Amino acid sequence: MKQPVKEFRLLESVSDFTQHFGFPSPVHPLVAVIDLEQTRHVVPQTAPALRQLYIITLKKNLKGVIQYGRGAYDFNAGVLAFYAPGQLCESNDSVDISELSGWMLVFHPDLLHKYPLGKKITSYGFFSYQVHEALHLAAREEGMLDGLVKNIRRECEQPIDGFSQDVLVSQLDVLLSYSNRFYHRQFLTRRPAEHDLLTRFEEYLTAYFAQQEEHPLPTVQHFADALHVSPAYLGDMLRVLTGQNTQQHIHQALINKAKQLLLGTSLTINETAFQLGFEYPQYFTRLFKSKTGLTPAAFRFSAQ
Repeated sequence: MKQPVKEFRLLESVSDFTQHFGFPSPVHPLVAVIDLEQTRHVVPQTAPALRQLYIITLKKNLKGVIQYGRGAYDFNAGVLAFYAPGQLCESNDSVDISELSGWMLVFHPDLLHKYPLGKKITSYGFFSYQVHEALHLAAREEGMLDGLVKNIRRECEQPIDGFSQDVLVSQLDVLLSYSNRFYHRQFLTRRPAEHDLLTRFEEYLTAYFAQQEEHPLPTVQHFADALHVSPAYLGDMLRVLTGQNTQQHIHQALINKAKQLLLGTSLTINETAFQLGFEYPQYFTRLFKSKTGLTPAAFRFSAQ
């Protein structure tokens, strides 16, 4: 039986967001800083909402589960989570906010359009993370971010003038830069879990290229799905621990397998390309030469 399609509310402005969730109306049209302790009286909104907004939230003592993408997250521990425009989020009806604390920073993409941060923000992988990959802050780190958010709140409360947007964007830039630093610290300090993930990734990669029959070229998404993490999280983890992102690891394994086939079989160059999953052999030749400096034919000849 076909499942009914859920209806969701489209939230296109900061005012839409605060009205939908019953939060105080924003003072600034493009930015809102919400003190979550002051929202405990609000009835939790369980209807799914698609927000065309950036949201950074530090929630503590929230009892219940928030559904996000394919996963769910319990904010009771107190972590920092990031949401990009276009991400769907919903809570279940058992969420208890009676002891909720923390803050939420909501801002519209229009705030950034004329600034370098408008492009830079897309490079922060944590905006595409699943929330079970949220940022666990040390007490000192949490204090630093609390101070930055207080500054943003104070600026929002000032009368808007020709400098308001410059000041807000510069403060937001600092907040995101610190968040990026803390994320990379997390990869280093949580080494046992991350090294286990690295080991499992390498095992999946080795097993994939050990297949003898023809198979499609593997994608970053394929391995992220197998490891139950997002592509952005997997890429950041590999970059911190190995210096290479996921695609670079895939390409290295692909070239190693290609060399085995070129030297250990009588397959033609085209047959080798098809065996590796290339639809067009010229793409295989181009990649192989870019990685080794030789065409597949020249590599085979040089080993004779």
